[in-house]
Amino acid sequence: MKSNTLAAGPKVGLVLREPSLEMTGKDTPGLLKAASSIPKGTRVNVTYLGNEDLPTRVAASKAVVENGFTVVPHISARRIESERELEGFLAALQASASTENVFAVAGDPSSPMGPYEDALALIESGALQRFGVKNVSVSGYPQGHPHISDDQLWLALERKLGALSEAGLGATILTQFLFDADAAVSWIEAVRARGFDTAIRIGVPGPAGVKRLLNYASRFGISSSAGIVQKYGFSLTNLLGTAGPDHFIADLASKLDPLVHGQVQLHFYTFGGLAATADWIRDFNRKSPAKNKENQ
Repeated sequence: MKSNTLAAGPKVGLVLREPSLEMTGKDTPGLLKAASSIPKGTRVNVTYLGNEDLPTRVAASKAVVENGFTVVPHISARRIESERELEGFLAALQASASTENVFAVAGDPSSPMGPYEDALALIESGALQRFGVKNVSVSGYPQGHPHISDDQLWLALERKLGALSEAGLGATILTQFLFDADAAVSWIEAVRARGFDTAIRIGVPGPAGVKRLLNYASRFGISSSAGIVQKYGFSLTNLLGTAGPDHFIADLASKLDPLVHGQVQLHFYTFGGLAATADWIRDFNRKSPAKNKENQ
């Protein structure tokens, strides 16, 4: 895919300002490799996977902090087996200055392994505040969820944001990754129409192999029809090729108006590797018209 979509104008640079990244607990070597390409203070989310243990998650969070970035550890409600386990995890994170920002999510298990049914249960437990949490990211689904109705998703979002407001905690909405800018913009407008001015981070796949991206899309129930693929810039005739988010970001930026859509930034899911994504963002920022104007 041609990279000249990056030269779409200052609006593209604005939507890519201060993006966040995602890594797993085992990605610490990748973080160290990519560190020189990532601006200090960048938000780096550390996932909560079932095949990683507490020490791995905490070590990764500590590495994020030690390298000068803002860590956002994930807390998977349904994977936590007890109140004691939750408090132990939060205490370990707090000891490495990693609890100011967290991402609370229900998690993959179909039923809870302990007392926490979903992100709302984590928020209402009061444990987050006790261990120094100030801002909580919660999930958003611009293209829906394969097992949850849209009405349920909106109700859950409204309840989580309401509970965070009552608890005096800041909020950020972090979405699933998607390939369709129209779907993203329509969903943002629906959030604003419901009266929420919460900061939103739209999930974007970092540069990765086309086949891998399509596999992830299928796994998470995201449409990968020919129309969506074309919008994102895939080449279905070359599944061995690599696709970047150039086309999607340019399309999204062209449709966003800060006065209408509020604070909207990007969150990169690093399916193609943390270093590759960080390098892509770095290279984009070097030639972004908006970035160059700021530096004049």
